[in-house]
Amino acid sequence: MLTHLRRSAISIVVFTVFFGFVYALAGTGVAQLFFPHQANGSITAHGSTLIGQPWNNGKSINPMWFNGRPDADNPLVLNGTSGSSGSSNLGPRSKVLVSDVQAMIAEWQKVGVNPTPDLVTTSGSGLDPDISPLDAQVQIPMVAKARHLSQAELRTLVSEHTNSAQLGFLGSSYINVLELNVALAALAASHH
Repeated sequence: MLTHLRRSAISIVVFTVFFGFVYALAGTGVAQLFFPHQANGSITAHGSTLIGQPWNNGKSINPMWFNGRPDADNPLVLNGTSGSSGSSNLGPRSKVLVSDVQAMIAEWQKVGVNPTPDLVTTSGSGLDPDISPLDAQVQIPMVAKARHLSQAELRTLVSEHTNSAQLGFLGSSYINVLELNVALAALAASHH
């Protein structure tokens, strides 16, 4: 009996050390070695590139910036509600969803944009940091007018920040809104 208790106690200590410390440290080491930017939260001077950032200054759409997808918690505040994430779980027959989408379409049209479906519907997480190249292209006239920049310059900027599908076949092309807006700020500053 005492032998069994001793073996059990030794097993607990060995497994705790291995799975509680060695395995966790190995995972952290591999992440830091191969994916340091992601492992450290992908933090830049302007926020994380992995989480949608608000560009709206309390408005629903700020024409000075490229805007991301709506936040599931508050669709009229694009990526702007802090403290929670998740999908809205509203189905295609939901009156709330229809109302939210109609309100978003109206907001986009106020700033002269004919929005894509992605710009008026939330993503699964509600905090999507990326938009499609088409989502950015439909915003070019709005941003060009607000910032007094040429549409050709903005098309080039969008093209430069378009990432292809991961590994060439996973998903579709995308643009990180934070990275695009940081480049937009630099472009605007170079014109003044």
